[in-house]
Amino acid sequence: MKDKTNSEHYTWGNACDGWHLLKSDSLSVIEERMPPGTSEARHYHEKTQQLFYMLSGTAVMEIEGVEHTLVAGQSIHIQAGQKHRISNRTIADLHFLVISEPKSHGDRVNC
Repeated sequence: MKDKTNSEHYTWGNACDGWHLLKSDSLSVIEERMPPGTSEARHYHEKTQQLFYMLSGTAVMEIEGVEHTLVAGQSIHIQAGQKHRISNRTIADLHFLVISEPKSHGDRVNC
């Protein structure tokens, strides 16, 4: 059994959190938290496809210059090579899962 209390934790960006729920070379599942007003740098992955699944809050996901608003219970698929970034423009924390195949660490190119 894995949850945030017994998973490897890391921080990224401006006070954002991540917990590795599954960490293997072929598949990664991370629960992430973004505080209000935070945004990820625009980037892409050469080999990795990702699914972002919203647990709570409202996200703005930019994919190839097009913005998509996602709320709890919604997901979006990012194909390898697609430039993207996620933002939290609200006043509440954003919680979501990032499912990557294969793992995205070491496969990120910042724009």
